[in-house]
Amino acid sequence: MTDRYTRLANGPLKALVKTLGLPSPVPLRRYRDGAYLSEPVLVLGAGAAADAYAQILLDNGFEVRRKPTSEKLSAVLAFFDEAQTPTDLSETALEIGGALRGLVRCSRVVVFSRDAHIAPERPADVDPALNAARSGTLGLMRSLAHEMRGGSTANGIVVSDGVPMDAPSVQGALWFLLSSKSAYVSGQPLHVTTADGEATTAEALAGTHLDGRVAVVTGAARGIGAAIAATLARDGASVVGVDVPQAGDALARTMNEVGGTALQLDITAEDAGRVIAQRVGAPIDIFVHNAGITRDRMLANMESSRWDSVIAVNIDAQLRINAQLTEAGAWGSSPRVVSLASTSGIAGNRGQTNYSASKAGVIGMAAAAADSFAAQGGTINAVAPGFIETEMTATMPTLTREVARRIASLQQGGLPDDVAEAIAFLAAGSSGGISGTTLRVCGQNMVGA
Repeated sequence: MTDRYTRLANGPLKALVKTLGLPSPVPLRRYRDGAYLSEPVLVLGAGAAADAYAQILLDNGFEVRRKPTSEKLSAVLAFFDEAQTPTDLSETALEIGGALRGLVRCSRVVVFSRDAHIAPERPADVDPALNAARSGTLGLMRSLAHEMRGGSTANGIVVSDGVPMDAPSVQGALWFLLSSKSAYVSGQPLHVTTADGEATTAEALAGTHLDGRVAVVTGAARGIGAAIAATLARDGASVVGVDVPQAGDALARTMNEVGGTALQLDITAEDAGRVIAQRVGAPIDIFVHNAGITRDRMLANMESSRWDSVIAVNIDAQLRINAQLTEAGAWGSSPRVVSLASTSGIAGNRGQTNYSASKAGVIGMAAAAADSFAAQGGTINAVAPGFIETEMTATMPTLTREVARRIASLQQGGLPDDVAEAIAFLAAGSSGGISGTTLRVCGQNMVGA
């Protein structure tokens, strides 16, 4: 679906849009335009982690500045990991503010911090001032993301106590957030909870870092599922696409395009997981639960068939397939499971009680299953898209569609590729320290947390 307004606002109507103060979305720089910008990266903060990352960036071919500069910048890395009280945030926060006017289009701000302890999961002896500083850093990052302009984003990397700030998954998160692969991710914290993960370089994460891995993608015939299959294949994975027999022709075309294997299967079948294990044969390294349906209606008018079918496809099938693949010993040595949630599962949506319940269920499943997948050397996470330009959103009423696009901080809808890039990152070996979390791909849509 073409966003005609964005094209006009950056073309013949640019002056008028500016004069009238209308939304002025900037075309986002995506992976096809290159992984990283060439301008220097400013690293702010006086601690050991800031020093370490300045060197890590240099080792990966980036130009680095350690003090505010008048030069144009591609990114700012700001380290708050050693903050002990809220007053410790001031100096670095104001330095970020001073650097914002020097950022080029589609630049990045990445804020590093330690985990805040929020009730009820908090140690009894947590220091209130320390916790206030850590929570304050997240508030700073989220508000800053609303202030970014020119297609630029601000995100956070939150590292649990006891995990080295330069752990492989922290570095992997940085390469993703610095890159054009995170074009539609803004205002989001990535939580790194363990030191697990394979060390990687910026160049490696931008290349075929999934070589030799077998990936299964459900709902792969079209839309977001097809984009996921194509992105995983681009990054080196051998893809098995799963979809219902009714979508067999479209599935075959998609798999032919990516060099994958088509598997026609109703994922709600009682033995779907066992069938997948048998048909795939090789250990499954990556499993993407993308298949989903909507059957929207106000709850007062909701029939049981509408409710039950959405729950069956969107969450029950995922639970059953995960359990059957585990029982069959079908996982590889470090499996990566990524499930499609939705911002509707975070904030709810009028007329979508069944869909929102199912997608909130996905978020809860990922959080609760993290320990069991860790015992297998693996991870499980969820990705929650916001407004994504698909065949489904193209059928929305024009005004509703335009509002949905513009209420994001990036003032536009995302593309299926944006969701796929986030999933490919979470499928990487370098993301082993990230599990049980939900990453929003929504352009910082003003819905939910």
